Amino acid sequence: MTAELKRRITADDLYHLQIVSDPQISPDGQHVVFCVQTVERSSEKKYSHLWLVPTDGAAPPRQFTFGQHRDTHPRWSPDGRSLAFLSNRADEKQAQIYRIGLDGGEAQPITQLAGAIATFAWSPDGTQFVCQFRQKDQTAVEMEKDERKKKLGLVDRRITRLDYRADGAGFLPQERWHLWTIDTASGAATQLTSGDIFHETNPSWSPDGRFILFASVRTDPPDLNWEQSELYLIPAQGGDMRPVPGHDGRKFEGTFSPDGQTIAYLGRERYGTWYQLDCLYVTAVDGRETRNLSAPYDVHCGLATLTDVGSGSAATPPTWTANGQGVYSVVSQNGGQSLQCFPAGGQPPTPVIDGPGLVAAFSLDAAHGRMAYLWGTLDRPGQIWLREMTSGENRLLVDLNADLLAEIDLGHTEEVWFAAQDGYKLQGWITYPPDFDPTRQYPAILEIHGGPMGQYGRAFMHEFYFLAAQGYIVFWSNPRGGQGYGEDHLAAIANAWGTVDYDDVMAWTDYVAAQPYVDAARLGVTGGSYGGYMTTLIIGRTERFKAAVAQRVVSNLISFYGGSDLNGTRTESLIGAAQPPWEAFAAYWQQSPMKTIGQARTPTLIMHSEQDKRCPPEQGEQVFVALKRLGVETELILFPDEGHDLSRSGRTDRRIARLHHIQRWFDRFLK
Repeated sequence: MTAELKRRITADDLYHLQIVSDPQISPDGQHVVFCVQTVERSSEKKYSHLWLVPTDGAAPPRQFTFGQHRDTHPRWSPDGRSLAFLSNRADEKQAQIYRIGLDGGEAQPITQLAGAIATFAWSPDGTQFVCQFRQKDQTAVEMEKDERKKKLGLVDRRITRLDYRADGAGFLPQERWHLWTIDTASGAATQLTSGDIFHETNPSWSPDGRFILFASVRTDPPDLNWEQSELYLIPAQGGDMRPVPGHDGRKFEGTFSPDGQTIAYLGRERYGTWYQLDCLYVTAVDGRETRNLSAPYDVHCGLATLTDVGSGSAATPPTWTANGQGVYSVVSQNGGQSLQCFPAGGQPPTPVIDGPGLVAAFSLDAAHGRMAYLWGTLDRPGQIWLREMTSGENRLLVDLNADLLAEIDLGHTEEVWFAAQDGYKLQGWITYPPDFDPTRQYPAILEIHGGPMGQYGRAFMHEFYFLAAQGYIVFWSNPRGGQGYGEDHLAAIANAWGTVDYDDVMAWTDYVAAQPYVDAARLGVTGGSYGGYMTTLIIGRTERFKAAVAQRVVSNLISFYGGSDLNGTRTESLIGAAQPPWEAFAAYWQQSPMKTIGQARTPTLIMHSEQDKRCPPEQGEQVFVALKRLGVETELILFPDEGHDLSRSGRTDRRIARLHHIQRWFDRFLK
């Protein structure tokens, strides 16, 4: 289709984009199973199904499971003859483990558990699953059995710990996450760990099936010592757990080498701050030696790139090469996510999958001859590719959004490196409207990312293309304080929010505003979370922008300290503070946008989700009240029943309403 015949992207296209995730290649390398999320417009419900595609390209991908439910987390049996997966097909509120043969047929339930299943993994011999499971609270079980209590609801909540709520989940159960084993034939469940103090998470098997490796914070109280996560081993048949030796620092996502003698894991060097890289380590099971493989290269081993059409895939843990001489890990760097192989001996890593895009998840067949991986680019979300490990050939297997995007003119995006005020090099991107005319002058919108420990990059952003389709230049960058550019870049704003990061954002604005196709008198600014923080800070410091949209705002670090689900010590770690606000009131207030809100004159739309536990609504309400009191043009939009991730995973009609509010506000003041 020629560019002249293509249409522009719309907010309603969120109904049509299919979210592909979790590619799992079969042990023999002949098939890839993956998840596809779709939206039923009439009910606004999201469903997820399993799809299959042969790796030889002989047939197109086909849907494998059906129905109005969510099928997720597919995992091949070791013999490759069947798949186990999580599904809520029998009870919308209760997922169970199901099993289905490769030839299809009816999926059979394996478990009959009451509670939440976070993850599971097959044992090497295929006879058991290890499962991270949290039982329902007894009070919840009793209420479900008593119709009167069920109708009346809870009388009260007794809270004794700081980790009592979480964004997207609300109030958390009193029960802890524990490890269970499940017989794959009978479904008989055996609890391996117990207790009402500590969680056990991220279980994986030793190659011989004798032990289970997991992560846990065993320092009491764990909610105040959340960073002191260690790795432990427990016999698969039950018994005493023992710690795995390693470096002195946080440890998580551990996996065994093929010979079972070494463990690869992710970790952090220091306690007390989020402003550091996730590093890749290997340690001998017997404690003889521990080595940080990634530290010499100043890279972050994990997913850090933001998108609003999320992959839906969790980060793949460190994965060993077949010979045990190296470890594969995703690396976030310079706006991209590559797959690197780190030699276990400490030599420099080798790029495996690199280029202008993002690796989000990957899996290998039993012989490590083939790899399936999830790949996204600026103009394409969620594709599944196959890599022939011997030849290095990469082939596209799945691109379910190809037909939709073929009819849309997205415009184009340019990558830019520019100088900050102090000469520091920074990376940014400019998205141009379809039919861009360089002889015209366009209004422009600055987008600021959240985190702040994230990065913008070579990911598909529906919101950016939507705003560009309305005739705006959209520009976005990675100021200091985020991931992707080494630890000094990351730590530059520790306990100094609103300093060099503000300077970097304004330097980027200077650069774009100086372009001949930008009308410097018609600039807008928006962002969410930390981006909402920065937007609110900007309106209190400058009248340069003619309109602002501040989303899921952080406005007052003092009230944020106790109001967020980050709760206390996690808030200190996020900000980079060494003390709580009652011991460092001036430092918290100095970094708070409310300190300078009295100078604000910019018309500002404030948007917040009513169930946002990460950045509570009162943070946005403080700004709204202040702007009203100051006589500044303002509105407050609240989204019921939504949490912090509305823009990425909220109900689709609310996501669309959000986009239309942003467009309405900028059209009013910039056009």
